[in-house]
Amino acid sequence: MDQRTLPTPRLAPLPPEHTPELAAHFAASKKSMGFVPNSHLIMQRKPAILKAFGDLARAIWDPAGEVGVPFKRLIAHVASRSAGCQYCMAHTAERAADLGVSEEKLEALWDYQTSPLYTPAERAALDVAVAAGCVPNAVTDEMFDELKRHYGEEEIVEIVAVISLFGFLNRWNDTLATPLEEAPTAYGEAHLAAHGWDAGKHKR
Repeated sequence: MDQRTLPTPRLAPLPPEHTPELAAHFAASKKSMGFVPNSHLIMQRKPAILKAFGDLARAIWDPAGEVGVPFKRLIAHVASRSAGCQYCMAHTAERAADLGVSEEKLEALWDYQTSPLYTPAERAALDVAVAAGCVPNAVTDEMFDELKRHYGEEEIVEIVAVISLFGFLNRWNDTLATPLEEAPTAYGEAHLAAHGWDAGKHKR
């Protein structure tokens, strides 16, 4: 895409120093991800919203949870793919790789229902994530019964919480055409583009 034709951000990310009270939040993001997400730099216009979002995200990504964080990133990825959010697709796949999910397993995610790299329990959770990412929601009682065969109630709450968090993020980033940062852009171009991914309106 020619530089002159790049999309204009609908709301520009503000520099982190714009909101001093969020310094600790931004420092934690940079330590964890290597950069501060533009989604946060846009959201900082309402510090209370970003703080509340941060609290919810930390609870959902809690490493002491019942469901492993790397698998939660895969759940988030397929839910975002189902919703069509290119920004979140790149973020979740890149973070899953950073957290140790093998490239082979990430590649097989496109065929998780038949891939031997995915267990029946993982397939059940991913089926729900795909269906829940649709509008209208396409989760069936049969899907949920299968989920219950493999997970306890606390685990199911964590799984649905991940999907729901990305319901918010998919709409936030798709609506605002959030500019995609360098690292997830590079990951998407190297590993997702062959499957049809394109930064599109998120490209900067």
